[in-house]
Amino acid sequence: MSLSRLRQLYLCGLVAAATTIAPRPALAGDATAVNLRDSPAKATTPYNLKVVEEFRANDGKVGGRSTLLLLHTTGAKTGLPRLTPLAFLADGERLIVIASNGGAARNPAWYHNLVANPKVGVEVGSEQFYATATVTNEPERTALFEKMASRAPAFASYQKKAAPRVIPVIVLSRIP
Repeated sequence: MSLSRLRQLYLCGLVAAATTIAPRPALAGDATAVNLRDSPAKATTPYNLKVVEEFRANDGKVGGRSTLLLLHTTGAKTGLPRLTPLAFLADGERLIVIASNGGAARNPAWYHNLVANPKVGVEVGSEQFYATATVTNEPERTALFEKMASRAPAFASYQKKAAPRVIPVIVLSRIP
C-alpha cells in the first residue's frame, strides 16, 4: 500500500472519529441542541434498522409504545459509531438500561462499547442528548434490575437464563 493511500485512510479515520465524538448543534445559536439523526451510526441488524426507522417516524414510539430509546455508542474495537434500540426505565433524571442480551452467556457488544467509551448519545421520544454511561454496583444494581423486571418480566427470565453471569445495569446521566 502506498504512503499516500495510508495517509488518506488515516485522515478518514480521524474524520470518522471526530464525527462520532464531537457534539453537533442541530440549530444555529442553540448550543444545547444535539442532532444525533445525522450521525453516521447505523443499526447493525435488519430488525434493529426497522425498529430505528419506526422509532424516528413516530416520535420515539415503536408498536404504539414509548418504552425504547436509541443508544449511540462508539465501537470498543473499531472506533466506529453504533446504534442500538433498547428498553429503558426512567429513574428521575436518569435513564436505566439493562445489558441482558436476551439472557445469553455474554454481555452484548453495546455494553463493551460504552464501558470503553462512556460518552454516549441518546434519543428518547423526540429528544436527543449526550449522556455519560455508568455501570452500577451493588446494591443499586439489584434494586434497579428488580424495578425493571417488575415492569418487564422478561428481564427476570433473562437473568435466570444468563446465570451465572450477573446482568449489568447501566445508568445514563445527561451531560449538561
